[in-house]
Amino acid sequence: MGFPLYFALVCLRPRRSFASVIPVITVTGVALGVAILMIVLAVMTGFGDVWREKILSFKPHVVVTHFSGVVEDPEKVCAAAEAVPGVVSASPAIVFPAMARDEAGGDPVTVTVVGVDALRPSMLSGLSSKMASGSFSPVEDGAVVGVDFAWRLGLGPGSRLLCYSPLNLRSADELWFPEQMRVAGVYDLGMRDFDDGVIVCSLGMARDLLGLDSGAGMVNVQVEEPERAWEAAFSLSAALGPGYKVATWEEQDRVLFNALRTEKTMMFVLLAFIAVVAAFCVTNTLIVITIQKTHDIGLLKALGFSAGRIRASFVVGGLLQCVAGEALGAVLGALVLHNLQRLVALLASFGLEVFPKSVYGLAEIPWRVVPGDVAAVVATVFLFCSAAAFLPAYLASRLDPVKALNQK
Repeated sequence: MGFPLYFALVCLRPRRSFASVIPVITVTGVALGVAILMIVLAVMTGFGDVWREKILSFKPHVVVTHFSGVVEDPEKVCAAAEAVPGVVSASPAIVFPAMARDEAGGDPVTVTVVGVDALRPSMLSGLSSKMASGSFSPVEDGAVVGVDFAWRLGLGPGSRLLCYSPLNLRSADELWFPEQMRVAGVYDLGMRDFDDGVIVCSLGMARDLLGLDSGAGMVNVQVEEPERAWEAAFSLSAALGPGYKVATWEEQDRVLFNALRTEKTMMFVLLAFIAVVAAFCVTNTLIVITIQKTHDIGLLKALGFSAGRIRASFVVGGLLQCVAGEALGAVLGALVLHNLQRLVALLASFGLEVFPKSVYGLAEIPWRVVPGDVAAVVATVFLFCSAAAFLPAYLASRLDPVKALNQK
């Protein structure tokens, strides 16, 4: 590779002419392609990580329900779950849709009521570290609401709201009076779906709203390793027997995570066309170099240099541009990602809000660089650029030395 590398460096050496800027444009095009692909894949991975983290911080790892709709003896199910290896905690819960409004007045809004046993550890116990104000104490008539919901209704610790039972919609002959709740605290998860539409109250309050004397809608189970929740679910299903349905967090949110994976794949495929554009830049650069060095190529062939060595010289020249562009693109992508929030804040200062929480449901743009994704980007761009270098290399190696030497 001594001569091909030397000749490629000579051809790519900047000259005092307008054509000398062409290799720079080519390297810049490759760098932008790599950086954009790297940034997009990192952000898509970050979205998946954040949704997973938020879901696991608010939802149970394993959910046990009964086919009748009510778990009549939740303590029995909790005891069976806690006997399974790897289970950290188990607690009964009731989840149902309802309507709520400020006691002082205002229109009712749709919410999801989650009734929990505050005396037992559960996934929602982690909300105590996410409190924006007040405390996490869903006991008696106390309730905990999200920061967006509290802002929308003008609530705060000590405020009171009315929650209407969904049973009012089931029968036209019966009327269920609303339950009065006292706002004990306001949490902030940084995710709109939970911050704006969930009320956490006591298990007794939830039972009163549904007209239940005992029992629960489900039993929430927390395990040590969420990625292996299926093992605990399998053991618990075998222990409880027929009549119970045991589902993991992955099964409950399969549609969301499949959508994120599919979107990430489609974004990679679509943005890979940027690598095609960069490959055309490599082709154009080598064609220009071929025209500029026609006389030199003819001289080399007249001196006995084979077509293969000349072809290798141009391929090496294209690969040098590709490698330089990929290295520069990786550095550029890393710099943009590490300053992503500053860039968003800068754009917001000019009135351009590119990531509103009301649309995306997250407080900031998440990202995480996966080495496998970076390798896929580098390999894809390298493949396109390598293929693009062969056409001008082939044309250069086919030049007739006599015609090339006579060309002015």
